[in-house]
Amino acid sequence: MKRKQLRMGALALTMMMGGFFPSAVGSCAELSLDEAIEMALAQNTALKVTKKGEDTAEAKVRQAKGSNGVSASLSDNLTTRKIEGASGTNTNNLSLSGSLPIYTGGKNQASIKSSEIGVDTARLATERGQENLKFSVIKAYYDALEAKKTIEVDQESVDNYQAHLTNVQQLYSAGSKAKIDVLRSSVELSNARQTLIKAQNSYEVKLANLRNYLNMDRDEPLTLTTDFFFERFDTPMSEAIAYAYGNRKDLQADAYVVEQRELDIKAAKAGFLPTVSLSVGAGQENAFGSSSSSSNNVSAGLGVSWNIFDSGVTKAKVDEAKIARDVARLNLQKDQETADLTLRTAYYNMREAERRLDSTGDAVGQAEEDYYIAKEKYRAGEGLMLDIIDTQLALSTAQLNHISAQYDYARYKAEVENAMGISLTDKEQAAADRLLADEVK
Repeated sequence: MKRKQLRMGALALTMMMGGFFPSAVGSCAELSLDEAIEMALAQNTALKVTKKGEDTAEAKVRQAKGSNGVSASLSDNLTTRKIEGASGTNTNNLSLSGSLPIYTGGKNQASIKSSEIGVDTARLATERGQENLKFSVIKAYYDALEAKKTIEVDQESVDNYQAHLTNVQQLYSAGSKAKIDVLRSSVELSNARQTLIKAQNSYEVKLANLRNYLNMDRDEPLTLTTDFFFERFDTPMSEAIAYAYGNRKDLQADAYVVEQRELDIKAAKAGFLPTVSLSVGAGQENAFGSSSSSSNNVSAGLGVSWNIFDSGVTKAKVDEAKIARDVARLNLQKDQETADLTLRTAYYNMREAERRLDSTGDAVGQAEEDYYIAKEKYRAGEGLMLDIIDTQLALSTAQLNHISAQYDYARYKAEVENAMGISLTDKEQAAADRLLADEVK
């Protein structure tokens, strides 16, 4: 208990000092599911890449607003000229000019609005990425736990076969069993050991997958402290689907894309309208040679440009923008259908796992009793070798079925919540916010 308190204290101190850092993970050999989620949200590399999309979107806003503002340019030219029969002259022209778009037919305004929507879309992409990462961590965590429980079952099978082989060898030495029983017991033990070796390797692979999501030391020993706990999911499927339609961040982003494509149409139609711009300029011309002179000039003007005929180029751009708008609408519809199917599938699978969980619990106890009876009958010389093998197989199968039902339920429940678009908790969001803070540092 004291060790656990120290570990939790160290974790809290780390969070207060600015979050989880890869270099500080070495002290975290034990990890709960909540800690794993927060660690991933605070330092996952893929999530950092996704978050960069927000910076890109904000840069596009500044670019769009700059296109609608004042622009200035400075130029300086030095010219040498020699005319036959006359002395050469050197001329220096220095000019400063500026322009401001007054009216662009709505093109610049549409571009600014579209880029501002792009910021919201990028933010939603980050939030959805955080939710998907949370689900991935939950799944990887339970995958590893299931693999660990599988090792325990396979180890028990090896121990049972080893004990049985020892018993058979003793009975064979006493002359009460045939050598074929010894050989068969030895083969079954070897097979059980092969299964155990595979289970141990599977566990290590699943731990490696979890460490990758957490962006922690890949060689760090890791003990998972959260075990399966049944928590009933009472929300009806119809309500879950309705919630998904209103809260899925990716669907909201799709709706924003449709709005952007509408603005693209407006920007394309601006090609049918005139543009008005204000320009000002100042210059100085200096001449050097046989005679020197200097002159200054200032100018200002209001320019109007109207492309009255472009061989259908503008109309084609408008048509292209409309097609892109229609595609965006179809993508929104497609993603809604996909979200609906994903949620329904996960929901059905969750309910199936829940039913399996109810039915497999009693089967384990019955299989244990059956194996005990077969073992004792064989020891007393009344049973058959086949009874031992069959009951051991039935026991292992019952145990693995129960474990599978437990973690299938946990994984599918997490998938349902992810498919619904349930947001991060406040604590998880605080961990995710530290990801950006680390990047700033």
